[in-house]
This record gives sequence, structure tokens and C-alpha cells, in this order.
Amino acid sequence: MNDLRLEVSIDDQRLRLYRGAELEREYLVSTATKGAGFTEGSYRTPTGRFVIVQKIGDGEPAGTIFKSRQPVGQWQPGEACDQDLVLTRIIRISGLQAESANTFDRFIYFHGTNQEEKLGTPASCGCIRLSNTDIIDLHDRVEPGMIVEIPPPTCSRGKLIFFDCDSTLSSIEGIDELGRARGAEVFKMVEHLTHQAMNGEVPIGEVFGRRMEIIRPDLATADAVARLYLETIVPGAPEVIARLKARGWTPVILSGGFAPLIRPLADALGIEHVEAVPLHFHADGSYAGYGEGYPTTRNGGKPEVIREWKRAILPESVVMVGDGISDLEAKPEVDLFIGFGGVVARKAVEEGADAWITDMSDFANIKLPGSDPFPA
Repeated sequence: MNDLRLEVSIDDQRLRLYRGAELEREYLVSTATKGAGFTEGSYRTPTGRFVIVQKIGDGEPAGTIFKSRQPVGQWQPGEACDQDLVLTRIIRISGLQAESANTFDRFIYFHGTNQEEKLGTPASCGCIRLSNTDIIDLHDRVEPGMIVEIPPPTCSRGKLIFFDCDSTLSSIEGIDELGRARGAEVFKMVEHLTHQAMNGEVPIGEVFGRRMEIIRPDLATADAVARLYLETIVPGAPEVIARLKARGWTPVILSGGFAPLIRPLADALGIEHVEAVPLHFHADGSYAGYGEGYPTTRNGGKPEVIREWKRAILPESVVMVGDGISDLEAKPEVDLFIGFGGVVARKAVEEGADAWITDMSDFANIKLPGSDPFPA
């Protein structure tokens, strides 16, 4: 067994079992949609050197559904299910290097999947998926102590376009609307702080916590603002997103707003990825805090998130679209920064942008990097 090792290729979505230098077996896999990375909660596949530490599911029938590593039911081939199920067998790994030391606690597995049609493409939430037949075969061949190597990707994958959300894809500022629900006086105070931050007059990190301590939104208020986002989509945004996707661009919402409020808007626009601040509630719906360490709660956070995406998938081209100073901060990290003034026109953003638009239809006048002129 000591001469057996596994190697996962993110580039070609293959898992290879070697005996010494000889290839013994090859499997089609899916690694993370969001590429490679190590951050907790990033939904990325870690890279480096690992060791198998646990095998789970021996003797269970193919299609067994596992939750918290316990069998809880049975999935049948062809059965429709939107969830990313962990099926049939689990092989747990632990990182052997400092960057990947959290792999075990991140619950990064090899496991079977109910989305076998996606094998061969990056489609997981960080784990390495195999077909249910292949995970049984692999499970039977490996043992704890075997080394697993996952080299970093070397091939560029796709084109990324990041959109701010508030005053860009939607005409509202979500944080202001949360404040409005607390009354006119609170709304006025919160709105003033928001404008100061977006105009670059006050650091975002200084403003963010102050606003949330004033508002302390409950779940019902958050749900109401989520619905308001859907009612205030900027005209032309759905068409622009659809055209971008058709031309091979992956849109990502990158926002200092709150992820659960923005998620319904993203779904309506067909945007899979949302990088925004977590918001937490107690079981009774009362406010339980927010993701204080999330990058977009502070200045410099948006370029930090973009850098992580760039390391994760090595994109061919990167574009950012936004209305505020926190968006403009991302300019050094992208190939093109597009300032948007269709809701609020900020002079500093207009002056600093590579391109400036006041209507989503203006995308027709922009030459995106690596693309033909955008279709009208």
C-alpha cells in the first residue's frame, strides 16, 4: 500500500491512482466551481499534499445519502434533486502543509454525487466528487495513510466580471432600507453614514459596525429588504447579465451588502456566485450579528476578494462594475474598471474609471478585454 498514491488534476478534472510511477486507475471527477483555495467557507478545493485519514460507508448500498457522515436515506439514479448530496462513500483527507491544515475541519471529502452529469467540469462546493460506481472502487483500493496530491491549477479558466449590487444592479442601498424600517431618524443617520463611506469620506470599516449597532435588523425586516431588491432591479441589468454569460463571462456579485438579502436578486439575474457579508439571526428571528471579519466590511476588501478569485481559477480577463469608492479600489486588480452612475453618480468614481456608463445599455459601447465589442 505504501507505493500507492492519488493525484487530483484540477486542470483536467481527473483523479489518478498511481502505483509507484505507473498509472493504475483514472477517474473522472468534479472539483470546486470556485476553483482552488484554503479559506474556511470559501467553497474552494485546497491544493498541496494530503493524507487519507478516514473511510466511511463500507458496505452501504450505492446511492446512500450521508449527512454529518451518517447514512440517512437513499438516492435513486435519475431522481431530481437540487441539493449537492454526499453519496455512497466518503474518504476524508487532512492537509499536511500550513495552508491546508484546516482541510479536515472544512470537511473536504472524496464522495459520490447525485450530479454525475457534471463530472469532468468544476462543479462542487470544494469536495472532490466521483460517480457512485467509481467512489466504491476507489474506497476499496485506498487505506488511511495514503498520500494525496492536488497540484495548483495551471490553466486559465474563463472570464470574470464582478458587479457591485447596491446602486448598480439594484437602485437601493440595502443597509439604508434596513435603517428605514427602524424609522425616519434612524434612516437619515444610516443614509448619511452610507454616503460618507461610498464617497470615500470615512473608512468603511469605521462606518459598518456603527450602522449595524444602530439598526440591529431582525429576520422579517431582512426578508422585506430582500424582496425590495427584486422590485428595484436596474433596467437592462438582466439583459446585460444574460449576454455576458452567453459570451463566456462568469458574473459575480461583490458587495458590502448582506448575502441573504442579495441571494434572491442573484437568483433572479442568473448569477450563481455572491460575495457579500453574512448576516445571522437567532432561532426566533432576532438579530444575532454579522460577519465582522468578511473582507467587504472594510476598505480594501473588494480587491482582496478579487485576488482570491484570480488565484483560484486563473481567469483570462477580469472586469469590475460599480458605483462607489470601495469598487474603485479594485481597479488595480482588474483589466477594466467600469464606473456606473445610473443610480448615484460619484465624481471621484467617474474620474477614476476606465469607462463610465449611466445606463446598462451603455455596455454596447464598451470593448471588454478579450472580447469583441459588446452586442447591443
